[in-house]
Amino acid sequence: MQKKRTHTCGDLNLSALGQTAILMGWVDRRRDHGSLIFIDLRDRYGVTQVRIDPDTPCYEAAKNLRGEFVVSITGTVEARPEGMVNSKLNTGAIELAAAELEILNSAKTVPFMITGDTIANEDLRLKYRYLDLRRPEMQRNLLIRNKCYQLVRNYFEAHQFVEVETPCLMRSTPEGARDYLVPSRVWKGRFYALPQSPQQYKQLLMVAGLDRYFQIVRCFRDEDLRADRQPEFTQIDVEMSFIDEEDLFALVEGLMARIFAEVLDRKIELPLQRIPFDEAMARYGSDKPDLRFAMEIADITPLTVASEFKVFHDTAAQGGKVAGICAPGCGGYSRKQIEDLSEWIKNRGGAGLVAIKVKESDWDSSLSKFFPETLRQQITAALGAKDGDLMLFIAGKPEVTLTLLGDLRLKVAAQENLIPQEEYRLAWVVDFPLFEYSEEEKRYVARHHPFTSPKPEQADWLLSNPAQVKARAYDLILNGMEIAGGSIRIHNSEMQSQMFRALGIGAREAEEKFGHLLEAFSYGAPPHGGIAFGFDRLVMLLAGCQSIREVIAFPKTASAMSLMDGSPSQVSEAQLKELHLIISKD
Repeated sequence: MQKKRTHTCGDLNLSALGQTAILMGWVDRRRDHGSLIFIDLRDRYGVTQVRIDPDTPCYEAAKNLRGEFVVSITGTVEARPEGMVNSKLNTGAIELAAAELEILNSAKTVPFMITGDTIANEDLRLKYRYLDLRRPEMQRNLLIRNKCYQLVRNYFEAHQFVEVETPCLMRSTPEGARDYLVPSRVWKGRFYALPQSPQQYKQLLMVAGLDRYFQIVRCFRDEDLRADRQPEFTQIDVEMSFIDEEDLFALVEGLMARIFAEVLDRKIELPLQRIPFDEAMARYGSDKPDLRFAMEIADITPLTVASEFKVFHDTAAQGGKVAGICAPGCGGYSRKQIEDLSEWIKNRGGAGLVAIKVKESDWDSSLSKFFPETLRQQITAALGAKDGDLMLFIAGKPEVTLTLLGDLRLKVAAQENLIPQEEYRLAWVVDFPLFEYSEEEKRYVARHHPFTSPKPEQADWLLSNPAQVKARAYDLILNGMEIAGGSIRIHNSEMQSQMFRALGIGAREAEEKFGHLLEAFSYGAPPHGGIAFGFDRLVMLLAGCQSIREVIAFPKTASAMSLMDGSPSQVSEAQLKELHLIISKD
């Protein structure tokens, strides 16, 4: 009969001296020191050093151990000799003097090191994800994720929320990203869709009178991927009745304070800063600005009227924007470095970049002749530039100019190490436009989703002046990333129908796609609103990682493949026939 372990590999310390202990785990390292053999035994709780003396019965068996063998070792807890204590380990003051050794399972040579500073490339790690997850760094990430799960559930339980599961097979409503479609075997030619979000269901739960709902839920979007996106991802989904924005802000800020305190042992200052969308774009060129560093955008368009520099003057005269940022201490940039930045801007759709160095309280630039001395001083002051700084300007259409400067701000800050990595800056971005115009579709589309309520005082503008309507929408940002977004919802059929008309969705199409929701509103829907957290992204930031793949147990690659199990895979002709499908040869 197999023995039972008495302790984990992270338990033992000097308080256990003289005790007999049974440890089980993986061989991290075997070290032969002449007649002594040392084993570093590892499990998810830690590492314990095991000493095997030559006169013990298990000595010969220990000679055959290799990395990642699974073993059971029985021995006596002893203090390490003086000068041999490892202060980096919780178990570093003791070692286990082995008396018995049982090999529970052998192991092939692993394709990459489980511990150590050398990290395999990502494709290899994803192919052997079950080995990658043995790495202490990955286990730490999953433990942070687990702690966040428990904190979220306990917090919402304490605030009288009801956890409700919503369907994973639903009707396809193509708004936003592409749906993942699931063919029905029973209903020939019909398809379910995997939910991009439980948006409609959580609103229906408010109609049902649940009042406070939350769910940690899987969502699916068939979209182009990047480091912080996956085809399947996790949301913290929240909805409440009879509330306004202030109620939701207070609830969410309380949750974030709890998470930061218990996961990172940090206190965050409340209430959080609130930045209107227009201000965020004007100051940072982004609706999710990184607030850990300054380098704010300065609009110098009014000052260019007195300039003889044609690019700036003409842009301002044609209703464009001329703006810039100050790169502190970058006045020593070479011509090549500046040309590289200008080319980077052009590759992103800009016309180019104007760079002016500040030296001895004036401009060190051939462009000085186009700007009177007083104007040079005004522009320098507007950017807050000092000797040794570099001013970078872009001229063009207002929104494009601000967005490019926002991107440039992040690029320069990253390459100059201006972003404090140990700092966390949370804020709300509010007062978003309700609509944005799609040049591709030649119509207005919802900036968030079609169930977002307009500001009450602007509701009459939905059809007459949609570009000026602000939404009762809000995003929670952390270190330059959106980690949550939500809104106060439309809760009556008349306004919802008006919203559909503003989006170019006719009555028949609205009835076909959303008829059940519109009908539900007609039976007495309460005012309600909510928010959804990108759970993977939140955990990524808390863990200090650069990709959500580092905090998901079994993620897909950037091309939406699972290298470990080979999905997506082909299926048999019999399966296709059963689902009434034929694969096109195109």
